[in-house]
Amino acid sequence: MFRNYRIRDYDFKLIFMMIAITIIGILAVGSAREELQSRQLLGFIMGLFIMIVISFFDYSLFLRFYWVIYVFNIILLIMVMMFGEVVNNARRWLEIGGIQFQPSELTKIMMILFYAQFFFKRKDKVNSFKNIALALLLIIPPIYLVYKQPDMSTSIVIFVIFCTVWYVGGLGYKIIFGTLAVAVPVAVVLFVMILQPDQTLISEYQQGRILAWLYPDQYAQTTAYQQTNAKIAIGSGQLWGKGLNNNMISSVKNGNFISEAQTDFIFTIIGEELGFVGSCAVVILLFLIALECLSVARKAKDLAGTCVASGMAALVGFQSFVNMAVATGVFPNTGVPLPFVSYGLTSLVSLYIGMGFVLNVRLQCVRKYNN
Repeated sequence: MFRNYRIRDYDFKLIFMMIAITIIGILAVGSAREELQSRQLLGFIMGLFIMIVISFFDYSLFLRFYWVIYVFNIILLIMVMMFGEVVNNARRWLEIGGIQFQPSELTKIMMILFYAQFFFKRKDKVNSFKNIALALLLIIPPIYLVYKQPDMSTSIVIFVIFCTVWYVGGLGYKIIFGTLAVAVPVAVVLFVMILQPDQTLISEYQQGRILAWLYPDQYAQTTAYQQTNAKIAIGSGQLWGKGLNNNMISSVKNGNFISEAQTDFIFTIIGEELGFVGSCAVVILLFLIALECLSVARKAKDLAGTCVASGMAALVGFQSFVNMAVATGVFPNTGVPLPFVSYGLTSLVSLYIGMGFVLNVRLQCVRKYNN
């Protein structure tokens, strides 16, 4: 398999950026909770190894089994609902053979692979009523199963990835604008409805997070407490930050005012301890990784490769934006990890698996032009 590629065609720039952002993440996780740093490092080594292996296999071979990928994903999500471990009132974890992982993180990658081949197979009839209905019907089960864990934030990320891959797969602008013309007013109406005291559209704690985002002063000591402290911590880092693993009394992190700082609010640690410069470095690296994925997508040998690389760009870009928006108070509080940075072996390894396919798309497109 190695003889089909030239080492100089390998996307070392993308690998360097991923390693750089992951190292920053390992350092930040270690500062937030020292005992988790070695596990994050292990996830990095595992992910890097799997990524390199996958990158040398033709992604088209994997995509031939796209229905197997879809069914396997649904089975995993159903198993979570039936046998999953409950952590913090959410059933998101599954343990198989002594290995505990979060299938919803794998769902993001598997949905990219499935729909990349799905739209590639139907590229001449993507906008037919039959294929539109089928595409929408197939995305409902994974989104519903993830939402019921409950995990609304991940279900939204999956839907955004689906929309991105569908658009790249050839969805017509008439359908897009027609849908937006209906969806935007409906979204406004739904938003107003969920703010009502007796609403039943979302759970009470989800409504509380939205209200705390809209009226932070009224919820400063309750629901908005964590986001308020996160903004204080980021601002206190100023230009260069207070330094990793510092023991300053003025540190918001050291005062234990941020819960789960190693996961959803890891950007708070970066802002406080690495300052504006460190925060900008993280933002730029994540932006460049997403941009490089789009660059690979433009040169892919076929539509499936374009969809794979574009889907990964959407995953990294959108999820990064949401995580940082939550930490800075732009969005309501929601649990979305910062790609390559937040603690979580499943999330980290899944991202490296997805990037392994992007690297192969790059190798395949270079090989096409060379031939």
